[in-house]
Amino acid sequence: MKSLNIEICDVTLRDGEQTPGVSFSCKEKVEIATRLDGIGIEVIEAGFPAVSENEKQCVKTIAHLGLDARICGFSRAREQDIQTAIDCDVDMVSIFIPTSELHVRLKFKKPREQVLEDALKMIDFARDHGVQVRFAAEDASRTDLPFLKEVYRQAAEHGAVLLSYADTVGCLIPSEMSQVMTELVSSVDRPFCAHCHNDMGCAVANTLTAAEAGAFQLHTTVNGIGERAGNASLEELLVALRMKKGVDRYDLSKLTGLSHLVEKYSGITLPRNKPVTGELAFSHESGIHIAAILEDPSTYEYFPPALVGGERHFILGKHTGKKALEHVVASLGCELSEKQVCAVLDLVKDHSEHKCNITPEVLRKLIKKVKESPA
Repeated sequence: MKSLNIEICDVTLRDGEQTPGVSFSCKEKVEIATRLDGIGIEVIEAGFPAVSENEKQCVKTIAHLGLDARICGFSRAREQDIQTAIDCDVDMVSIFIPTSELHVRLKFKKPREQVLEDALKMIDFARDHGVQVRFAAEDASRTDLPFLKEVYRQAAEHGAVLLSYADTVGCLIPSEMSQVMTELVSSVDRPFCAHCHNDMGCAVANTLTAAEAGAFQLHTTVNGIGERAGNASLEELLVALRMKKGVDRYDLSKLTGLSHLVEKYSGITLPRNKPVTGELAFSHESGIHIAAILEDPSTYEYFPPALVGGERHFILGKHTGKKALEHVVASLGCELSEKQVCAVLDLVKDHSEHKCNITPEVLRKLIKKVKESPA
């Protein structure tokens, strides 16, 4: 197992907030940032200060919390944007420009070489004002590689400390990410960042692959929220890093609490089967599975729910077996004979086949029905 040299930059408060309909209050942003810091996230992108006066104040408030995490502000390659971010006392400004022919043509209507030259002046401006610069290429994954290398090479020469590769429309698959990141890392002597969107469901896989290819800073959002299909999920990536790469410096036990907090503040409901933190992530109905789990949970759980602050649940339904029912009945403090267990099990299966949930209240009624029936 090859160890990875990585850090996490969580962008929930900026890219995550760009999810349509999502807006965090300053108080909510502070709580999310504080919890991210408690997990051990190294960099928090606190927002896009030039968006509004309120956004600027939120970013400044987070920068003054005294967190261990470094605080980053997002900025276009414009002097006013950068100055606004600097005024927030952030540790780093992330300056971005589009680099693909498509984006440059539609947004700037001038040669991309000129766009780059103007952006390099903004890197100089930021550095002259004493702030670190992360230089980001928007739509990098659809930019021809020779030009992209030149963009990063010149940004490094002007003092950018990090170079960010954005798969802005989530068009890559892992094999493509591996190839391009390997080539970029070997061509420019600066740490690279992987910023992946999830349009084809590959964001976490692409981010992990980028790390294996040498990317240093990995970008995430809590619950994978973000524009369109979202970004790489923080909780999924951290578990993969722990289980597959031995990265154990993050407090994963706080992930479920943070996930549910962001669900509440964002209004974006988690899928019930969301990996790591969804309601069904550690829920089991199959009688065969539950019987095995009662002997050894690792039979059907690759990692224990306690690792991420979750809980195991046994769900009764049409696939429930006798051992599972006996376990659940005992947990309710009820005692049944073997004959009664079989009778309740028949009722449970019949009930669930009518698409009715077997809640504890329903189960108690079924147990009562069996106990009151003639022997």
